[in-house]
Amino acid sequence: MGSCPAPFSDIGRRARDLLTKDYNYDQKFSLSIPSSTGTGLTATGVKKDQYFFGDISTQYKSGKATVDVKVDTYSNISTKVTYDVLPGTKAAISFSVPDNRSGKLDLHYFHHHANVNSSIGLNPSPLVEVATAFGSKDVAIGGEIGFDTSSLSFTKCNAGISFNKPDFSAALILTDKGQSVKASYVHLVNPLSGTEIAAEMTHRLSGFENSFSFGSIHKVDPLTLVKTRFSDNGKVALLCQHEWRPKSLATVSAEYDTKAINVAPKFGLSIALKP
Repeated sequence: MGSCPAPFSDIGRRARDLLTKDYNYDQKFSLSIPSSTGTGLTATGVKKDQYFFGDISTQYKSGKATVDVKVDTYSNISTKVTYDVLPGTKAAISFSVPDNRSGKLDLHYFHHHANVNSSIGLNPSPLVEVATAFGSKDVAIGGEIGFDTSSLSFTKCNAGISFNKPDFSAALILTDKGQSVKASYVHLVNPLSGTEIAAEMTHRLSGFENSFSFGSIHKVDPLTLVKTRFSDNGKVALLCQHEWRPKSLATVSAEYDTKAINVAPKFGLSIALKP
């Protein structure tokens, strides 16, 4: 629904995506093969140092049901079945093999002024999580809680508010079970070049510590973009992404720690193909 608020997890996402999305300091390759019959296949491989990790996932859609299956290099099989129960309501069951305690039931309900996500583990001592957001696509306020029935303790208890417009987005989140406050802001500087700047600051109430990052994104041309990021810990990051064919991306990332001059910069390459 166009006026429905985004899920609570999307509060502050526009700034997080600008500052962190697509940055990668390993070698990554992915191939996605869509199909008009409702079946899609994606293969992903990542080389980190001397180790290689990979997985193959497939998605099948039929009517109101969607089935996702993923197999990784350790022979773990993850399955998720999603079904549109009613208009505005979805239910999903997921589990992994051989982990017999990984079963989980998710429910997602969205309305014109509400967006609710909940999950419960399908085991004798489940983890229960609920996240809600109320408002509209422009202004939303919400919170999330997680409760571990095995230890009778809260695993998360967060709240946030966001303001979103085409030319800016601002968010304030109380996180770490009330121990930290995170504020973020994104501003569209030039709509023609797609130039945006973003800043994110975290204040830890317990230790009175502050950390911050700020970055930018700029489209060199319709197919190429450049991102930068600077953090208070002295790390500087740069990313260049080029769409060399429709929906196929090549991304080069680099990061340098100005406080560790004897440590070599990090470099990463990511190739994503979608025929």
